[in-house]
Amino acid sequence: MWWRPKFCLLLSLYLGPVLATELFEEGLNLRPLRDGKVAAHFSFTTLLKGATLRDPQSLASDDDSQHYTLFPLALGQILREYAVTELHLTLNAGSWDYNRWGYPDEPGVGTGAELWAWIGDGATISVDQRWQGLRNALAGLFCASLGSLDEQRTTSPVLTFTPEGNLPNWTASHQLRHATLPSEHVCTENLTPFLKLLPCKSLSGIASLLNPHRLFDADWHGLGVHVRYLQDEGVEVRLAFQAVLDPVRYSPARRRDWSLRSLFDRVISTACPVAHSSVIRVDLSLVNSYSITPTPTAVHDNHAVYPVVPIEQPLDIAMDWPAETTFQYPLVSASPLTPLSIQRTLKGWGQSDGQLSLVITNHLPVPLQTGYLETMPWLLQFYLHTLHAQIDGTTRDDLVKVITYAAPVPHAQPALLQAVLTLPPRSTLRLTMDVAKPFLRYTEHPPDAQRGWDLPPAVFVPFSLDSMGTDDVLRARPTRIYTPALLVDLATPDFSMPYNVIIMSCTLIALMFGSIFNLLTRKFAVVHVGDAPQ
Repeated sequence: MWWRPKFCLLLSLYLGPVLATELFEEGLNLRPLRDGKVAAHFSFTTLLKGATLRDPQSLASDDDSQHYTLFPLALGQILREYAVTELHLTLNAGSWDYNRWGYPDEPGVGTGAELWAWIGDGATISVDQRWQGLRNALAGLFCASLGSLDEQRTTSPVLTFTPEGNLPNWTASHQLRHATLPSEHVCTENLTPFLKLLPCKSLSGIASLLNPHRLFDADWHGLGVHVRYLQDEGVEVRLAFQAVLDPVRYSPARRRDWSLRSLFDRVISTACPVAHSSVIRVDLSLVNSYSITPTPTAVHDNHAVYPVVPIEQPLDIAMDWPAETTFQYPLVSASPLTPLSIQRTLKGWGQSDGQLSLVITNHLPVPLQTGYLETMPWLLQFYLHTLHAQIDGTTRDDLVKVITYAAPVPHAQPALLQAVLTLPPRSTLRLTMDVAKPFLRYTEHPPDAQRGWDLPPAVFVPFSLDSMGTDDVLRARPTRIYTPALLVDLATPDFSMPYNVIIMSCTLIALMFGSIFNLLTRKFAVVHVGDAPQ
């Protein structure tokens, strides 16, 4: 449109003096995978330079007025209202395949909703009360069921979820609150308020590629909101969206060729005028014999770099493999892209007890240590004394250390299990533990009670190696590994019985009431049939 360049120029002139304290950067990483899919990672970062967090002790008084230009006002008001130091919210649908896709760009890929925050203590309002208000405020902002993350799902796993930013040196300490809701999935009603937090919305720049019709048709997709405090820099808000798309499924010729238009059904027409940096990067480390157009501006660390600048024609990046006629999916499983492979299952045929089983394989030629976290609702209770660890059929008691266990309280709080596991080189560790399934009140069952209950994923954090060797990827980039969610079948009452009782009772009452009412209100009279008597 003819008016867009003039509008962008006027907007940049108007915002010029204000942008000195606010910095907005956006980026898109496209990573072709070896199974023919493409992993897309959208990142939108806004830095409020020189900003300080609200001291929890000042909650008793009115807060100072906040004026933002690029920083999302709706999210900033929530952070100030409850004095939140660090916040991480993710909404994901699907199960991330670490073996074939490697580590994700954003570590929080657990199925469903996950919310964790570091909150300063010492205020007149307790941390739990502010945590409740934070959940409800985010639920209204993103149209999600985050209000269900109550005390029955809230834990404090400080060994696994360490701060990603800096915690201010206040007189009181900080506390962690973490909760998951595996049955919650991301959809269009979550993406719409997500886009409203961006300076350019989805009208220009990289955000214009966020087409919900294509994103929610991906094999895996999820969004995240991350807030952290960086000392001497300010408050940073990072909005992220990840998706794993399958170009082979869209191709009539069954090829893995892709482009921005084929993946998102859109191209970039204009750049975001307030973005300090807007870059698209294409990972070239797992591909060969390819052709990419247009020619990248630069190739850095095996990444083709495309800066998004004001251009006269739309930007559409395309990659194809001229030597391939059709893409052949790998029939032989290749080596995993992560040092750990984890299988987590819930065994047992009964509805009163079962067994939790973990099979963890270390693919590295050196020993590996990893943190292990289980946050289980109270409806699945652990028998910690039945925990057994085996390597090649041999029981080992020295492989599970630093066990921290908080027993569940029925109808009040979940179970929390944290441990440090030691994995010998190129070995498979098997953990088993008996669990109990209690009976629930009939009012506690979900509407689809026969389907079962979703259990949150377990979390593993590989964090160290011994002196036998080093793994540069693991040391430089410690990340969390989420297992798929589980489904538990609990003893379910026959919900049809109340209806049967109601129907039978109503029938009996109708018969009895009808008979008695008929006898009391009917008037009996003698009726002569035939000729009248003489």
